[in-house]
Amino acid sequence: MEGGLQAPTRYAVDWKNKDYLNEELFEKELRRVADACHGCRRCVSLCNSFPTLFDLIDESDTFEVDGVRYEQFQDVVDHCYLCDLCFLTKCPYIPPHEWEIDFPHLMLRAKAINHHKKGASIRNKIISSTDYLGRFASKKIIAPIVNFFNNTKIFRLILEKVLHIHRNASLPKFASVTAKSKYLNMNSTFETNQKVAIYTTCYHNYNEPNVVDDLVSVLEHNQVHVKVIQEDNCCGMPKLELGDLLQVEKMMQSNINIFKKYVNDGYKIIAPVPSCILMFKQELPLLFPENKDVSLISKSIFDPFEYLALLHNKGLLDTDFKNHLGSVFYQVACHQRVQNMGPLTKKILELIPNTTINSIERCSGHDGTYGVKQETHEIAIKIAKPIVREFEKTESDFVTSDCTLAAHHVVNAIGKKINATHPISLIKRAYGL
Repeated sequence: MEGGLQAPTRYAVDWKNKDYLNEELFEKELRRVADACHGCRRCVSLCNSFPTLFDLIDESDTFEVDGVRYEQFQDVVDHCYLCDLCFLTKCPYIPPHEWEIDFPHLMLRAKAINHHKKGASIRNKIISSTDYLGRFASKKIIAPIVNFFNNTKIFRLILEKVLHIHRNASLPKFASVTAKSKYLNMNSTFETNQKVAIYTTCYHNYNEPNVVDDLVSVLEHNQVHVKVIQEDNCCGMPKLELGDLLQVEKMMQSNINIFKKYVNDGYKIIAPVPSCILMFKQELPLLFPENKDVSLISKSIFDPFEYLALLHNKGLLDTDFKNHLGSVFYQVACHQRVQNMGPLTKKILELIPNTTINSIERCSGHDGTYGVKQETHEIAIKIAKPIVREFEKTESDFVTSDCTLAAHHVVNAIGKKINATHPISLIKRAYGL
């Protein structure tokens, strides 16, 4: 029997159980799930994991899962970037269905086994260590040098040869003045029950702090008391995708100790990157189900437009927009879609007069690291092609996504000089701030 009428159930990840890293038990579960996927195949268009799996089966001697060697499944694992769309938008066999399939967390288990056995490559360690990379490259003297070389063809060829970073991948620029440093002594003047602490995230602290500026401006324009959190670190998503769960735990503990002080003081936490929000809303509660502080934070962290929608529902959102935006091409980020909060960014942008939102719910293929790796960049560009085709049908004035990296990757796939803009920056523009 396929599907059911009950709401989906997500089980906790029992990663501290000694059997979690047992490859014999894992292979048994892997083949069980692969056999179900083989008979269904409705996830084939989501990412490259499923076409890879089905090709392995179709090209095997038996045309069945038993014809695939265990080590061949590694290609399937490498193409999974834990977007969660298969679980939340496609699979009819997720719990409470009796087959209880959770493909993303099965892939996470495979990644954890691989990391336990082999560790991570130098390249993967570097690009997943966003705090260390950001602290080094965002120094006032170093940032312009890094940005210059990242735009030099010869250097990009060397980078591809040495670290296997694709020469054509869009690499983020580093800011010489970080978001946190701008708001080190911030003193918000609004005395109100609407209190927000901004988790800048690694990307918007070190690479595009202007988005944090715009978020502060929009919130304060709506009479919200704002603070910018200073002592946090990476959310852990890049390490999760490597299967380095012990490092994820360390990062979690450090962040939770900071965040709960703000929550206990009545603040809601906002982060301008969907992946970071998803970590605290879903992944960390599933990895640490007994941790009450994690549960507390998961209920207190919000997407920027989720928070603006809350203000709007209370009649507290200023809708006196001074400027229209025209036509906006909007890619809905995967890690926002799977938070099950609805198209809130689109709804808030549509409050702006004379503004049309052309939205598309297709994966950009970037994932933060998948889109820059030499071995997967061209596949990531291919995944973005349906978005490019839809963009070419419009005459849009702006390209936007709640995931800034996804937006830049889409622009890279479009192949034209277009500036990608975060939706919160569009709201600021519409206010005329």
